[in-house]
Amino acid sequence: MNKKELKECLWDAVDEYEELLRYIGTTLYEHPETGKNEYKAAAELKNIVSRQGFTVTNPVEECFPTAFEAVKGTGPVHIGFLAEYDALPELGHACGHNLIAAMSTVAAVATAQCCSEELTVHLYGCPAEETEGSKVYMAQKGIFDNLSAALIIHPSDRTMIGGTSYATHPLQVTFIGKAAHVADKEYKGLNALDSLVDFYKRLKKLEETFDKPHLLGCIITEGGTAPNIVPDRATLKATVRALDTDYLENVMLPQIKELAAEVAKEHCTPVETEHYEPLYKNMINNAALNVYFIEAFNTLHEEFGVYEEEDAEGSTDVGNVSHVTRAAQPEIAIGYHINAHTPEFAAAANSDFAYIQALTGAKAMAAVAAEVLFEKR
Repeated sequence: MNKKELKECLWDAVDEYEELLRYIGTTLYEHPETGKNEYKAAAELKNIVSRQGFTVTNPVEECFPTAFEAVKGTGPVHIGFLAEYDALPELGHACGHNLIAAMSTVAAVATAQCCSEELTVHLYGCPAEETEGSKVYMAQKGIFDNLSAALIIHPSDRTMIGGTSYATHPLQVTFIGKAAHVADKEYKGLNALDSLVDFYKRLKKLEETFDKPHLLGCIITEGGTAPNIVPDRATLKATVRALDTDYLENVMLPQIKELAAEVAKEHCTPVETEHYEPLYKNMINNAALNVYFIEAFNTLHEEFGVYEEEDAEGSTDVGNVSHVTRAAQPEIAIGYHINAHTPEFAAAANSDFAYIQALTGAKAMAAVAAEVLFEKR
Protein backbone atom coordinates (compact mmCIF):
# COMPACT_ATOMS: atom_id res chain seq x y z
CA MET A 1 0.00 0.00 0.00
CA ASN A 2 1.48 3.35 -1.01
CA LYS A 3 1.13 6.52 1.05
CA LYS A 4 -1.92 7.83 -0.82
CA GLU A 5 -3.71 4.51 -0.48
CA LEU A 6 -2.85 4.31 3.20
CA LYS A 7 -4.27 7.76 3.85
CA GLU A 8 -7.47 6.85 2.05
CA CYS A 9 -7.71 3.70 4.17
CA LEU A 10 -7.19 5.76 7.32
CA TRP A 11 -9.80 8.32 6.34
CA ASP A 12 -12.33 5.63 5.49
CA ALA A 13 -11.67 4.12 8.93
CA VAL A 14 -12.17 7.48 10.63
CA ASP A 15 -15.49 7.87 8.78
CA GLU A 16 -16.52 4.46 10.08
CA TYR A 17 -16.08 5.78 13.62
CA GLU A 18 -17.98 9.05 13.18
CA GLU A 19 -20.76 7.83 15.47
CA LEU A 20 -18.17 6.84 18.07
CA LEU A 21 -16.54 10.28 17.82
CA ARG A 22 -19.85 11.98 18.48
CA TYR A 23 -20.61 9.58 21.33
CA ILE A 24 -17.34 10.38 23.06
CA GLY A 25 -17.76 14.11 22.59
CA THR A 26 -21.35 14.29 23.80
CA THR A 27 -20.86 11.86 26.70
CA LEU A 28 -17.94 13.84 28.10
CA TYR A 29 -19.75 17.11 27.42
CA GLU A 30 -22.85 16.01 29.33
CA HIS A 31 -20.81 14.73 32.28
CA PRO A 32 -18.06 17.33 32.81
CA GLU A 33 -15.39 16.44 35.35
CA THR A 34 -12.61 18.70 36.60
CA GLY A 35 -8.93 17.76 36.71
CA LYS A 36 -8.06 14.53 38.57
CA ASN A 37 -11.79 13.82 38.95
CA GLU A 38 -12.36 12.51 35.42
CA TYR A 39 -13.33 9.01 36.51
CA LYS A 40 -16.31 8.61 34.16
CA ALA A 41 -14.44 10.05 31.17
CA ALA A 42 -11.41 7.83 31.76
CA ALA A 43 -13.59 4.74 32.23
CA GLU A 44 -15.50 5.44 28.99
CA LEU A 45 -12.33 5.91 26.96
CA LYS A 46 -10.62 2.85 28.44
CA ASN A 47 -13.69 0.70 27.74
CA ILE A 48 -13.87 1.92 24.15
CA VAL A 49 -10.24 1.19 23.30
CA SER A 50 -10.25 -2.10 25.20
CA ARG A 51 -13.07 -3.28 22.96
CA GLN A 52 -10.93 -2.26 19.98
CA GLY A 53 -8.12 -4.55 21.08
CA PHE A 54 -5.90 -2.06 22.87
CA THR A 55 -4.01 -3.09 26.01
CA VAL A 56 -4.74 -0.52 28.72
CA THR A 57 -2.55 0.32 31.72
CA ASN A 58 -1.89 3.34 33.92
CA PRO A 59 1.85 3.96 34.28
CA VAL A 60 1.32 7.01 36.53
CA GLU A 61 -1.50 5.76 38.76
CA GLU A 62 0.33 6.86 41.91
CA CYS A 63 -0.20 10.52 40.98
CA PHE A 64 -2.95 10.50 38.35
CA PRO A 65 -5.52 7.72 38.86
CA THR A 66 -7.56 8.97 35.89
CA ALA A 67 -4.65 8.70 33.44
CA PHE A 68 -4.05 5.75 31.13
CA GLU A 69 -1.96 4.43 28.27
CA ALA A 70 -3.61 2.24 25.62
CA VAL A 71 -1.39 0.37 23.17
CA LYS A 72 -2.09 -1.62 20.01
CA GLY A 73 0.19 -2.86 17.27
CA THR A 74 3.58 -4.48 16.90
CA GLY A 75 5.38 -2.16 14.53
CA PRO A 76 8.75 -0.53 15.21
CA VAL A 77 7.38 3.00 14.69
CA HIS A 78 5.59 4.35 17.76
CA ILE A 79 2.92 7.04 17.34
CA GLY A 80 1.27 8.76 20.31
CA PHE A 81 -2.13 10.43 20.33
CA LEU A 82 -2.79 12.65 23.35
CA ALA A 83 -6.31 12.73 24.81
CA GLU A 84 -7.39 15.40 27.29
CA TYR A 85 -10.77 15.27 29.02
CA ASP A 86 -10.84 17.57 32.06
CA ALA A 87 -13.50 20.27 32.22
CA LEU A 88 -13.57 23.70 33.84
CA PRO A 89 -15.41 24.46 37.09
CA GLU A 90 -18.91 25.85 36.39
CA LEU A 91 -18.21 26.28 32.65
CA GLY A 92 -17.90 22.61 31.75
CA HIS A 93 -16.10 21.87 28.48
CA ALA A 94 -15.39 25.51 27.65
CA CYS A 95 -11.93 24.52 26.40
CA GLY A 96 -13.21 21.73 24.17
CA HIS A 97 -11.36 18.87 25.83
CA ASN A 98 -14.32 16.61 25.09
CA LEU A 99 -13.43 17.08 21.43
CA ILE A 100 -9.73 16.49 22.02
CA ALA A 101 -10.58 13.13 23.60
CA ALA A 102 -12.89 12.29 20.70
CA MET A 103 -10.39 13.24 17.97
CA SER A 104 -7.40 11.52 19.54
CA THR A 105 -9.31 8.34 20.39
CA VAL A 106 -10.81 7.94 16.93
CA ALA A 107 -7.49 8.78 15.26
CA ALA A 108 -5.76 6.14 17.40
CA VAL A 109 -8.40 3.47 16.73
CA ALA A 110 -8.43 4.13 12.98
CA THR A 111 -4.63 4.21 12.72
CA ALA A 112 -4.29 0.95 14.64
CA GLN A 113 -6.94 -0.66 12.42
CA CYS A 114 -4.98 0.14 9.27
CA CYS A 115 -1.35 -0.02 10.42
CA SER A 116 -1.02 -2.31 13.43
CA GLU A 117 1.71 -4.41 11.82
CA GLU A 118 3.92 -1.45 10.94
CA LEU A 119 3.03 0.90 13.78
CA THR A 120 2.64 0.64 17.53
CA VAL A 121 -0.17 3.06 18.37
CA HIS A 122 -0.37 4.68 21.80
CA LEU A 123 -3.37 6.59 23.10
CA TYR A 124 -2.48 8.55 26.22
CA GLY A 125 -5.20 9.60 28.63
CA CYS A 126 -3.89 12.87 30.02
CA PRO A 127 -5.97 14.31 32.88
CA ALA A 128 -5.79 17.72 34.58
CA GLU A 129 -4.36 19.79 31.73
CA GLU A 130 -6.02 22.86 33.23
CA THR A 131 -4.43 22.40 36.66
CA GLU A 132 -1.64 19.99 37.58
CA GLY A 133 -0.71 18.91 34.07
CA SER A 134 -0.39 15.14 33.98
CA LYS A 135 1.84 15.35 30.89
CA VAL A 136 4.46 17.10 33.00
CA TYR A 137 4.76 14.07 35.25
CA MET A 138 4.39 11.62 32.39
CA ALA A 139 7.23 13.31 30.50
CA GLN A 140 9.42 13.23 33.62
CA LYS A 141 8.73 9.51 33.96
CA GLY A 142 9.88 8.85 30.39
CA ILE A 143 6.43 7.76 29.16
CA PHE A 144 6.85 9.49 25.78
CA ASP A 145 10.55 8.82 25.21
CA ASN A 146 10.17 6.05 22.61
CA LEU A 147 7.67 7.85 20.40
CA SER A 148 8.43 8.89 16.84
CA ALA A 149 5.77 11.60 17.19
CA ALA A 150 3.11 12.83 19.63
CA LEU A 151 -0.02 14.36 18.11
CA ILE A 152 -2.93 16.39 19.44
CA ILE A 153 -5.32 18.98 17.99
CA HIS A 154 -6.92 21.69 20.12
CA PRO A 155 -10.31 23.30 19.38
CA SER A 156 -10.23 27.02 18.63
CA ASP A 157 -12.09 29.70 16.71
CA ARG A 158 -9.77 29.27 13.73
CA THR A 159 -7.67 26.52 12.22
CA MET A 160 -3.98 27.24 12.71
CA ILE A 161 -0.67 25.40 12.55
CA GLY A 162 2.63 26.12 14.28
CA GLY A 163 3.51 28.77 16.83
CA THR A 164 4.53 28.03 20.39
CA SER A 165 3.30 28.49 23.96
CA TYR A 166 4.63 30.25 27.03
CA ALA A 167 6.63 28.31 29.55
CA THR A 168 5.04 28.97 32.93
CA HIS A 169 5.93 28.18 36.54
CA PRO A 170 3.52 29.98 38.90
CA LEU A 171 5.10 31.27 42.10
CA GLN A 172 3.67 32.08 45.53
CA VAL A 173 5.57 34.48 47.79
CA THR A 174 4.63 34.76 51.48
CA PHE A 175 6.17 37.18 53.99
CA ILE A 176 5.90 36.28 57.68
CA GLY A 177 5.64 39.13 60.20
CA LYS A 178 4.51 39.49 63.78
CA ALA A 179 1.01 40.60 64.75
CA ALA A 180 0.34 43.56 67.01
CA HIS A 181 -2.47 45.98 67.74
CA VAL A 182 -1.99 49.10 65.69
CA ALA A 183 -2.58 51.23 68.83
CA ASP A 184 -0.03 49.42 70.96
CA LYS A 185 2.46 52.06 72.14
CA GLU A 186 5.20 49.63 73.05
CA TYR A 187 5.07 46.68 70.64
CA LYS A 188 4.66 47.51 66.96
CA GLY A 189 5.05 44.01 65.55
CA LEU A 190 6.45 43.35 62.07
CA ASN A 191 4.20 44.27 59.15
CA ALA A 192 4.25 41.49 56.55
CA LEU A 193 2.06 43.51 54.22
CA ASP A 194 4.61 46.34 54.15
CA SER A 195 7.19 43.79 53.05
CA LEU A 196 4.92 42.45 50.34
CA VAL A 197 4.03 45.90 49.01
CA ASP A 198 7.72 46.81 48.89
CA PHE A 199 8.45 43.54 47.10
CA TYR A 200 5.69 44.17 44.57
CA LYS A 201 6.98 47.67 43.76
CA ARG A 202 10.53 46.42 43.30
CA LEU A 203 9.32 43.44 41.28
CA LYS A 204 7.76 45.82 38.74
CA LYS A 205 11.14 47.56 38.40
CA LEU A 206 12.91 44.21 38.10
CA GLU A 207 10.54 43.21 35.32
CA GLU A 208 11.82 46.12 33.25
CA THR A 209 15.22 44.42 33.10
CA PHE A 210 13.89 41.18 31.58
CA ASP A 211 14.94 41.46 27.95
CA LYS A 212 13.24 38.42 26.40
CA PRO A 213 9.51 37.91 25.70
CA HIS A 214 7.73 37.21 28.97
CA LEU A 215 4.55 37.74 31.00
CA LEU A 216 4.27 38.59 34.69
CA GLY A 217 0.92 38.91 36.45
CA CYS A 218 0.41 39.25 40.20
CA ILE A 219 -2.39 39.30 42.75
CA ILE A 220 -2.30 39.69 46.53
CA THR A 221 -4.26 36.82 48.02
CA GLU A 222 -3.58 37.51 51.70
CA GLY A 223 -2.85 40.83 53.36
CA GLY A 224 -4.13 40.70 56.91
CA THR A 225 -7.26 39.89 58.85
CA ALA A 226 -8.40 43.26 60.25
CA PRO A 227 -7.26 46.87 59.75
CA ASN A 228 -6.49 47.31 63.46
CA ILE A 229 -4.09 44.34 63.49
CA VAL A 230 -0.59 44.53 62.05
CA PRO A 231 -0.57 41.78 59.37
CA ASP A 232 1.60 38.84 60.38
CA ARG A 233 1.27 37.19 56.99
CA ALA A 234 0.99 38.50 53.43
CA THR A 235 0.92 36.44 50.25
CA LEU A 236 1.26 37.18 46.54
CA LYS A 237 0.61 34.78 43.69
CA ALA A 238 2.36 35.39 40.38
CA THR A 239 2.03 33.84 36.96
CA VAL A 240 5.58 33.97 35.59
CA ARG A 241 5.94 33.10 31.92
CA ALA A 242 8.49 33.27 29.12
CA LEU A 243 8.76 31.96 25.59
CA ASP A 244 11.95 30.14 26.58
CA THR A 245 11.94 27.64 29.44
CA ASP A 246 15.62 28.14 30.23
CA TYR A 247 15.18 31.91 30.47
CA LEU A 248 12.23 31.45 32.80
CA GLU A 249 13.95 28.93 35.07
CA ASN A 250 17.51 30.26 35.03
CA VAL A 251 17.06 34.01 34.74
CA MET A 252 13.61 35.27 35.73
CA LEU A 253 12.69 33.03 38.65
CA PRO A 254 16.08 33.10 40.41
CA GLN A 255 16.12 36.91 40.27
CA ILE A 256 12.55 37.13 41.57
CA LYS A 257 13.35 34.80 44.47
CA GLU A 258 16.56 36.69 45.21
CA LEU A 259 14.59 39.94 45.35
CA ALA A 260 12.11 38.38 47.78
CA ALA A 261 15.00 37.31 50.03
CA GLU A 262 16.49 40.81 49.94
CA VAL A 263 13.19 42.40 50.92
CA ALA A 264 12.70 39.85 53.68
CA LYS A 265 16.13 40.64 55.12
CA GLU A 266 15.60 44.40 54.99
CA HIS A 267 12.20 44.19 56.72
CA CYS A 268 13.18 41.40 59.14
CA THR A 269 10.23 39.37 57.87
CA PRO A 270 11.09 35.84 56.74
CA VAL A 271 9.85 34.86 53.30
CA GLU A 272 8.60 31.57 51.87
CA THR A 273 8.47 30.88 48.12
CA GLU A 274 6.59 27.99 46.59
CA HIS A 275 5.65 26.89 43.09
CA TYR A 276 1.95 26.12 43.43
CA GLU A 277 1.64 24.60 39.95
CA PRO A 278 4.21 22.58 37.96
CA LEU A 279 6.48 23.89 35.24
CA TYR A 280 4.80 23.89 31.83
CA LYS A 281 7.58 24.14 29.24
CA ASN A 282 7.30 26.12 26.02
CA MET A 283 5.78 24.26 23.09
CA ILE A 284 8.14 23.15 20.31
CA ASN A 285 5.96 22.41 17.30
CA ASN A 286 8.11 20.15 15.13
CA ALA A 287 8.72 21.65 11.69
CA ALA A 288 8.28 18.39 9.77
CA LEU A 289 5.05 17.54 11.60
CA ASN A 290 3.77 21.05 10.85
CA VAL A 291 4.37 20.43 7.15
CA TYR A 292 2.50 17.13 7.37
CA PHE A 293 -0.47 18.89 8.98
CA ILE A 294 -0.37 21.55 6.25
CA GLU A 295 -0.54 18.82 3.61
CA ALA A 296 -3.34 17.04 5.46
CA PHE A 297 -5.50 20.13 5.91
CA ASN A 298 -4.96 21.09 2.27
CA THR A 299 -6.06 17.66 1.09
CA LEU A 300 -9.04 17.70 3.45
CA HIS A 301 -10.03 21.18 2.17
CA GLU A 302 -9.73 22.71 5.64
CA GLU A 303 -8.78 26.40 5.47
CA PHE A 304 -5.97 27.27 7.85
CA GLY A 305 -3.36 29.82 8.79
CA VAL A 306 0.22 29.43 9.99
CA TYR A 307 1.53 31.07 13.13
CA GLU A 308 4.91 32.74 13.26
CA GLU A 309 7.43 30.65 15.18
CA GLU A 310 7.20 32.80 18.36
CA ASP A 311 3.44 33.40 18.30
CA ALA A 312 2.03 32.35 21.67
CA GLU A 313 -1.12 33.05 23.66
CA GLY A 314 -1.27 30.59 26.55
CA SER A 315 0.52 27.67 28.16
CA THR A 316 0.08 23.91 27.91
CA ASP A 317 1.66 20.77 29.32
CA VAL A 318 1.97 19.50 25.75
CA GLY A 319 5.07 21.70 25.80
CA ASN A 320 6.71 19.23 28.18
CA VAL A 321 5.99 16.40 25.74
CA SER A 322 7.60 18.40 22.94
CA HIS A 323 10.86 18.58 24.89
CA VAL A 324 11.25 14.79 24.94
CA THR A 325 9.90 13.79 21.50
CA ARG A 326 8.66 15.35 18.27
CA ALA A 327 5.24 16.85 18.82
CA ALA A 328 2.67 19.06 17.14
CA GLN A 329 -0.53 20.69 18.36
CA PRO A 330 -2.46 22.52 15.65
CA GLU A 331 -5.79 24.21 16.34
CA ILE A 332 -9.05 23.52 14.57
CA ALA A 333 -12.01 25.87 14.30
CA ILE A 334 -15.22 24.79 16.06
CA GLY A 335 -16.84 28.23 15.76
CA TYR A 336 -15.90 31.79 14.93
CA HIS A 337 -15.29 34.89 17.03
CA ILE A 338 -15.43 32.91 20.26
CA ASN A 339 -12.88 32.71 23.06
CA ALA A 340 -11.91 29.66 25.07
CA HIS A 341 -13.04 29.43 28.71
CA THR A 342 -16.32 31.22 27.98
CA PRO A 343 -19.95 30.02 27.86
CA GLU A 344 -19.95 30.65 24.11
CA PHE A 345 -17.02 28.31 23.59
CA ALA A 346 -18.67 25.69 25.78
CA ALA A 347 -21.78 25.83 23.60
CA ALA A 348 -19.69 25.49 20.45
CA ALA A 349 -17.92 22.41 21.84
CA ASN A 350 -21.11 20.35 21.49
CA SER A 351 -22.34 21.71 18.17
CA ASP A 352 -22.82 19.81 14.93
CA PHE A 353 -20.14 21.98 13.35
CA ALA A 354 -17.69 21.02 16.10
CA TYR A 355 -18.20 17.31 15.41
CA ILE A 356 -17.78 17.80 11.67
CA GLN A 357 -14.53 19.62 12.39
CA ALA A 358 -13.46 17.01 14.92
CA LEU A 359 -13.82 14.35 12.23
CA THR A 360 -11.51 16.42 10.03
CA GLY A 361 -9.08 16.74 12.93
CA ALA A 362 -9.01 12.98 13.47
CA LYS A 363 -8.34 12.45 9.77
CA ALA A 364 -5.53 15.00 9.82
CA MET A 365 -3.81 13.26 12.76
CA ALA A 366 -4.15 9.87 11.08
CA ALA A 367 -2.62 11.29 7.89
CA VAL A 368 0.33 12.67 9.85
CA ALA A 369 0.82 9.25 11.41
CA ALA A 370 1.02 7.84 7.88
CA GLU A 371 3.65 10.42 6.95
CA VAL A 372 5.75 9.47 9.98
CA LEU A 373 5.46 5.81 9.01
CA PHE A 374 6.70 6.53 5.49
CA GLU A 375 9.66 8.47 6.89
CA LYS A 376 10.84 5.22 8.44
CA ARG A 377 10.17 3.24 5.28
